[in-house]
Amino acid sequence: MTYIDGFILPISDDKVADYTPMAETFARKAKEQGALGSLEALGDKNAEEAANFYAATFPDSSVDAVHRSPGDYPDGKAGDVLTVEFTVLGLKFTGLNGGPKFKFDEAISFQVFTDDQAETDRYWNAITTNGGAESRCGWCKDKFGLSWQIVPKRLIQLMTEAKGEAGKRVFGAMMQMQKIDIAALEVAAHKSADA
Repeated sequence: MTYIDGFILPISDDKVADYTPMAETFARKAKEQGALGSLEALGDKNAEEAANFYAATFPDSSVDAVHRSPGDYPDGKAGDVLTVEFTVLGLKFTGLNGGPKFKFDEAISFQVFTDDQAETDRYWNAITTNGGAESRCGWCKDKFGLSWQIVPKRLIQLMTEAKGEAGKRVFGAMMQMQKIDIAALEVAAHKSADA
């Protein structure tokens, strides 16, 4: 397994050079052409607040448009926010204020690949503080109920590079973590069998 520009691909290490240009071109064109589409996210009248939070937290993110009701309706009044168009990490989304009966669950989550522990910590802390919640193995939930996976790229590298017992140790260490700790994974990967 190999991580290339936002995609995890089942490519062996000796073939990465062959596939990297193709994967990078696909990712760029998909983003440019909007081929990844727009995910509609439901919330309890907090779509604008959520979009502003994501835009302030992640690079290549913005609030693109806020659409308000032109008149009163059964669950609201004129001027209430109906939908918010926003971009997170270069991907477009639409937030819909669906009301309290529509909740997020883990079936939809955002996966963010980080370059180092500082970036991992920054995103994790932004998401889990202020009403968010920690979970296991790099999973967390923001105060809006949306699940996130904050994944250091080094975890993917160690999981694909480590073989046999070393791979089991890396996996076992990750399974005990909430936020991923890269240094602890490195220790697990390089621990001698008799230690």
